[in-house]
Amino acid sequence: MTVEAQMDSAAKHITILIEGAFGFNLVQEFRRCYNDRQEFRFTIDLRKVDYIDSAGLGMLLNMHNYLGQEDGMIRITNTLPQVRKILTISRFDKKFAIE
Repeated sequence: MTVEAQMDSAAKHITILIEGAFGFNLVQEFRRCYNDRQEFRFTIDLRKVDYIDSAGLGMLLNMHNYLGQEDGMIRITNTLPQVRKILTISRFDKKFAIE
């Protein structure tokens, strides 16, 4: 279970790659990826996430609130069907652009 941030300073864009279960055990690593970077756009790549729990959903909401970005400005990409289903049921498609 890891979190990695790939930064493109010229484009002011950060891609956060998460691997494994997205839950409370990743809170510090995940927060470090976006902390003090309000001027950046973000993509969260979940291609290697097979499970997201309520703590993972909460971390996404905390990120959204911390960055103060408009709904849909943070992209969530490459979700597996079971993760996409949880995001949809939780109505995260209203706050995030899910691709």
